[in-house]
Amino acid sequence: MRILHTADWHIGKRLHKHYLYQDFDLFIGWLCDIILEEKIELVLVSGDVFDLANPSAEARKQYYQALLAIKNLNCKLIITGGNHDSPSMLDAPKELLNALDLNVIGGLPEKIEDCIIALPQSKNPEIVIAALPYLRDADIRQASDGNTYEDRLKAMRTGIQLKFDAAANWCEKNYNGIPAIAMGHLYAAGVSTSESERDIQIGNQAAFKAEQFNGYFKYIALGHIHQPQQVKAKVPTYYSGSPIQLSFSERKDEKRVLIIDTEKDFTPKSITIPKFRNLKKITGTLEHIKNKLTKLTWQGTLTTLIEIELHEENYSLKKLAELDTLISDFSLPNFEIIKHRAQFSNQQLQTGDVFSGKQKLEDLKPKEVFESLLNQESYLPEEQIELRQTFDELYELLHTTD
Repeated sequence: MRILHTADWHIGKRLHKHYLYQDFDLFIGWLCDIILEEKIELVLVSGDVFDLANPSAEARKQYYQALLAIKNLNCKLIITGGNHDSPSMLDAPKELLNALDLNVIGGLPEKIEDCIIALPQSKNPEIVIAALPYLRDADIRQASDGNTYEDRLKAMRTGIQLKFDAAANWCEKNYNGIPAIAMGHLYAAGVSTSESERDIQIGNQAAFKAEQFNGYFKYIALGHIHQPQQVKAKVPTYYSGSPIQLSFSERKDEKRVLIIDTEKDFTPKSITIPKFRNLKKITGTLEHIKNKLTKLTWQGTLTTLIEIELHEENYSLKKLAELDTLISDFSLPNFEIIKHRAQFSNQQLQTGDVFSGKQKLEDLKPKEVFESLLNQESYLPEEQIELRQTFDELYELLHTTD
């Protein structure tokens, strides 16, 4: 069987108020071409289908259009929920999607066997998929797991391993001899991250060691990390990465999908996704920025988005005003400046300036705001550690409660 692994679609993503709907449409069009060219029989999407738990009408429309486009190619599709997704929202049309032979598992079912999908049919399968979605705290921790921070981290890592072990054991017991693939959405220790990923599993502190994955599986199809990469484990374990650039930190990433041919082996072939849009970051003095803006050349299909960072030695209101004027007067076809900020070596911004026009609140991550406030208070080191741990847990709870 020929299988394609992708993840982290983040439909409805907004990059500094600029929606990436066009980018996703172009990716799906390209993906459908690849499905036909490579004779793909099964597509795996390992979590974070949407960027928000309550996606917009436009994002939902794109999602269902993508499902139908892949379905019309006579290709099987298995989707699991990620930490950005609402399990109930993904699971709501379950019966309808099952009637269309589309498998979507938004949240962890009560029975592990409900995550197991045998293909092309359960009576005579060629492959078995353990489709585990993002494992929330309630899925993997018990009330008796301990109250200290270290106890909670250990319980979370152990809980993740137990779920994958349970899935592997069920596959081995009921489909012995049939190759099994696991899908997962988690943060593995030692991986390279980008700015667009939201911390999970207690601020990424409960990093799961990939060596803990059950060796029964032939391949682990992971999601959550947007930079495509292999993870060192007993079996081939890969993050496919996000198909489009979701932050300026990903502007140089080579996006890809992975293809497994089970008749050969389970080492995937990588296929590069075309770059439909360029992201450009210009950093330097005011004169350097002016010079770079005059030498821009357009490539790609969509408008190039630009982020500007002014770096000057001494604080200057005049240069801030010149930068604002430069941004407001900028007009070049196929280019758009969507974010700018200023930094001065000899004068840090005051607290009031952090939330001024120079650095907007919506451009800051919640952790950055929290750290800024924390650093203004006279807490003991051990108190700061406890407050950071509490913040991480509350933040994750806020974004993973359905």
